Amino acid sequence: MTLPACGTRDRGLLFFCGSAVRVPMDEIIRNYEKETGQRISVTYGGSGSLLSQMELARRGDLYLAGSPDYITIGEKKKLLVPGTAKRVTYLVPAIIVPKGNPGSVHDLVDLARPGVRVGIGNPETVCLGLYGIELLDYNRLLDKVLKNNVTVFAKSCEDTAMLVVLKKVDAILGWDVFASWNPDAVEWIHIRADAIPRLSYVAVAIPSSCSDRARAGRFIKYILGEKGRAVFARWGYIADEAVARSHAPRAAIGGDYTLPARYYSILRHEQ
Repeated sequence: MTLPACGTRDRGLLFFCGSAVRVPMDEIIRNYEKETGQRISVTYGGSGSLLSQMELARRGDLYLAGSPDYITIGEKKKLLVPGTAKRVTYLVPAIIVPKGNPGSVHDLVDLARPGVRVGIGNPETVCLGLYGIELLDYNRLLDKVLKNNVTVFAKSCEDTAMLVVLKKVDAILGWDVFASWNPDAVEWIHIRADAIPRLSYVAVAIPSSCSDRARAGRFIKYILGEKGRAVFARWGYIADEAVARSHAPRAAIGGDYTLPARYYSILRHEQ
């Protein structure tokens, strides 16, 4: 992919955005461009994949990750300006199933039932996939589900959500907001509060390659401002940490998770 120079006038701000917020962000970008005349050139995808694109191209004015894990990685690699990351919204893990729940999935343990087809994001490049593995590992279901029932590793949050819309699987490990994206096609199955080890938050930061940090900062301010938050709220996203914690009071928020060695050994065994 050929990328424009950072902050060029003809392409505007170059925004690498995790697809966990694609639906509201499309609306926010349209509103911002209309109100300011400034153009936002956005690329959506898995947070890890986008970070790799930025690293290869050495281009980018804004980076949004669906999990702080990738903000930490970006800062360690000096791809992001330290201290610029801002929390945008919180994400709660959930099981998402096709309308009518044909697989009769009602709890995490059902994902290990013989014959149930499960989809997750690629845990090595998609924040949602990383959280999915963490959920299964925490609930001692990783071996059974990963060995027998995971049929698809999707390349982004958006692609993961589409697996149930298209009925390619019986369930996915997703975010609760996926139900608001396609309310006529999917259902949201709550995960018990004590089964959730960690909640996520979406964060936006300024890449080290950005040539106009003030301009990038103005768009971040718009995202975090009243107009941006109103769009997120309309799509069911959570802006308040206390509300997010109410879904899993004992869960951590943010932090990092490393894929366990067992994950890789299972994959090698399956190959």
